[in-house]
Amino acid sequence: MEVVEQPFMEAVKEPGVTFLLAKFDGILGLGFREIAVGDATPVWYNMVDQGLVSQPIFSFWLNRKAEEENGGELIFGGMDPSHYVEPHTYVPITRKGYWQFDMGDFLIDGESTGFCAKGCAAIADSGTSLMAGPTGIITAINQAIGATGVMNQQCKAMVTQYGDSMIEMLMQKMSPYKICSQIGMCLQRFSEEARIASVVDRKSHNVGDAGCSVCEMAVVWAENQLLNNQSAEWIKSYLNNMCEHLPNPNGESVVDCNSLSAMPDVTFTIGGKHFSLTPEQYILKVGEGKEAQCVSGFMGLDVPAGPLWILGDVFMGVYHTVFDFGKERVGFAKAA
Repeated sequence: MEVVEQPFMEAVKEPGVTFLLAKFDGILGLGFREIAVGDATPVWYNMVDQGLVSQPIFSFWLNRKAEEENGGELIFGGMDPSHYVEPHTYVPITRKGYWQFDMGDFLIDGESTGFCAKGCAAIADSGTSLMAGPTGIITAINQAIGATGVMNQQCKAMVTQYGDSMIEMLMQKMSPYKICSQIGMCLQRFSEEARIASVVDRKSHNVGDAGCSVCEMAVVWAENQLLNNQSAEWIKSYLNNMCEHLPNPNGESVVDCNSLSAMPDVTFTIGGKHFSLTPEQYILKVGEGKEAQCVSGFMGLDVPAGPLWILGDVFMGVYHTVFDFGKERVGFAKAA
């Protein structure tokens, strides 16, 4: 396949240790034209416009069997039936840019975490190694798999001081953000748009944006337990336990390699169907023998317009992924 007149963008500076240590020659962007840098035409658009693909779709199969030589396959214009188990579950693209769609509830060991019960946005992205999600959910995962974090003291202090007030306001049907504004953990705003617009302002004035996020997470955790008819004392004890497992600010959390058999399955709801991952699938083992380290495949990510999930290679390694450009949808099926 030869794509003619394809523009390239040169990156002259890339911050971060990833670009310093990783050995690759460039980035092949497969997102929509709407996020192309410098209004450059993405190579995929040229493939379609120049009639180089039989169908306006591309698909990813990522081989998770380390002992095999073939690490995976990206097919432009189709998919290999030997790499998946039918059927694919398709969901429509909700926002052009990245391949963004709506997903439903997220479950740990079959139980709802409460954060995406009313829906979350999600992105399928082969350029993200792990799975990134709202910090509140990642904390619940960390609690279930025994990973620890570094933000627990601030969280515990807040529960001690404001736990009763938070529960009382929840019983009055107040929203998490309004509760956290009332107790002084978040700046009071009159609309969600104003709140999003205030993120840069808060950072530039060193206002405790992280404390606001922690507070909102704690309120959602408490709300979920109230729905289960738990007592106030039980909820405060539960919140303190959750505080122990807030993820590290840089995202990654380390777990005990000997505890995988005791860890729960986790489940994403996409297109009304459940897509589960076992501990062996969402825990990454680095190294061998006594030097081996097990890293959680989840990292915390909070965005102003969230909650948002990024389903990266950890997820795509388990589920064959089809990007249907013609019908503006993305599909998932069990990888073979």
